[in-house]
Amino acid sequence: QVQLVESGGGLVQVGGSLRLSCAASGRISSSTVMGWFRQAPGKERQFVGRSTWSDEYYADSVKGRFTISRDNAKNTVYLQMNSLKPEDTAVYYCAAVISRPGTYDYWGQGTQVTVSS
Repeated sequence: QVQLVESGGGLVQVGGSLRLSCAASGRISSSTVMGWFRQAPGKERQFVGRSTWSDEYYADSVKGRFTISRDNAKNTVYLQMNSLKPEDTAVYYCAAVISRPGTYDYWGQGTQVTVSS
């Protein structure tokens, strides 16, 4: 079984920064693909970025502003968000690819990020 718990969300002004954390337990290793997603009210869930054992990949909307990192000793993945914009306001989720390659089959409960203008 895998559990993912996000934290670090909150209210921030435009141009500010936040760092989200995703603490993982269970069948997680340094090679586990970990992703970040977000969902704004009334909108579909959106891919933000992912981390593999060798690289990271980001959506165009956050490239250059967001950075994913991981501390494998702590089984924690981070999402550093800089230069935040109002359109970044959403519930942010981390997810893991565990059982089915290419499919995020475990999800956290989400953490709210609100960017005020």
